[in-house]
Amino acid sequence: MDIALKYCNITVNDLNDSLAFYRDALGLEVRNDVASGDFRWVTLGSAAQPGLEIVLSEPYAGRSQADGDALQALLTKGVLPMFVFRTDDLDATFEKVRAFGAEVLQEPVDQAWGPRDCAFRDPSGNTVRITQSEK
Repeated sequence: MDIALKYCNITVNDLNDSLAFYRDALGLEVRNDVASGDFRWVTLGSAAQPGLEIVLSEPYAGRSQADGDALQALLTKGVLPMFVFRTDDLDATFEKVRAFGAEVLQEPVDQAWGPRDCAFRDPSGNTVRITQSEK
């Protein structure tokens, strides 16, 4: 039996700001941009992992007012789960994302537990880590 992750959802405050970050700074490709009533969501992907897609959506998209409020509160506090991306050139990726203007949380460093990585905040405050691919 095969099993693989298909979608990963990232909750954001402003879809356009976040789309620019994930598309332009990280280099992901827009796969789908869907409007649904007052809301929309954007699906992005990478040629490096063609079967995995990332869905950006706002806290209230498809949720009740109470659930949207709860999710918005967690997003505002910066306590939603982090996202970890992989790259084959960490230093170049770091410089590209920093030049985009993202808040740097950690410059590239060799971690004691093995990987070389760095960290940023996306425009909504989500923690985004980027790790160097093993060679």
